[in-house]
Amino acid sequence: MTMPPTWTDAKHILCLRLDTIGDLLMTTPAIRALKQSQPGRHITLMTSPAGAQVAPFIPEVDDTLIYDAPWMKATAHRPNSQTERAMADQLRQAGFDAAVIFTTFSQSPLPAAFLCYLAEIPLRLAHCHENPYQLLTDWLRDLEPTQFIRHEVRRHLDLVASVGGRTADDRLSLKVPAGAPNRVQRLLEERGVDVERPFLVMHPGVSAPSRQYPPEQFAEVARLLAVEHGWQILFTGSGAEDALVAGIQQEMGVPSVSLANALDLGELGALLHLSPLLIANNTGPVHVAAAVGTPVVDLYALTNPQHTPWAVPHRVLFHDVPCKYCFKSVCPEGHHNCLRLVTPHEVVQAVQELLAQAHTFAPQPLTEVLP
Repeated sequence: MTMPPTWTDAKHILCLRLDTIGDLLMTTPAIRALKQSQPGRHITLMTSPAGAQVAPFIPEVDDTLIYDAPWMKATAHRPNSQTERAMADQLRQAGFDAAVIFTTFSQSPLPAAFLCYLAEIPLRLAHCHENPYQLLTDWLRDLEPTQFIRHEVRRHLDLVASVGGRTADDRLSLKVPAGAPNRVQRLLEERGVDVERPFLVMHPGVSAPSRQYPPEQFAEVARLLAVEHGWQILFTGSGAEDALVAGIQQEMGVPSVSLANALDLGELGALLHLSPLLIANNTGPVHVAAAVGTPVVDLYALTNPQHTPWAVPHRVLFHDVPCKYCFKSVCPEGHHNCLRLVTPHEVVQAVQELLAQAHTFAPQPLTEVLP
């Protein structure tokens, strides 16, 4: 008589997180818990093209599958289901013992569960608001957001704990690749940064307009930190954020350095590890900073409460508003008061307080960046 499969016996586990960089980083403690709970486990990550940018830097991940799921909002329309049929066949041939589907509470796990069901993966775990019947073999009823809201990291740790996945280390996971520190050193020298003097990193961009601290207020924060406190200001951003950074630099009226579109993700991790602090909106680099242990001043729009910096010193700044926790990408009220009413002086004060708490007033030598 064949015994049913158990999580204790599962050696080859598929972890599905189909979101972006920050979401995947907040899942890494749970992936570590799965990896460490049974010897010899092999973890394959299925993620989006955006998430795949950080996957090579997560040491707990052994293999990566890139998949644009049609039930995710960023995926372009496609005319038929051939991609899904091919992916189900690929997963079936891989012979996974188990699959863990990581979602926010606003996402349904059932499309991914159906894909894993078609692939004949014998164990399938997720949070779910409704009874999944045969699509999931193991599930936790999703009580968010009606009864409570957890941090995203805690949500995923609780999920894997239900099948025995535990770790003593719940920090985010990101390993800065060899060579990135030296490349950053050269780039800083080329851009005229004096690494013997203190500098701070500011990341003013964000994907959702509802989470954007006003650029003119970013500029005033940068000006105050440079003029009144003597900090060199380094801006980071994607190629699409070049114009945003350039506008802030012009508005602040004092010298600063733009590294927008100049760093890959590993180099961004190296730079943030070098910096004593990051100032940013609620966006992916906040979680990169947390993963490398850098304190964060997070200009945190009250669109949602569960993505604050994890396991590092931080200040979360916002103005309380009646419309908070709208979960919208565009401010439904049009006033952005949860961020706009946070003054630049409040941001500077938070920076000073956090630096005093963290005792990191000068950059660390690049040779101390993670190997």
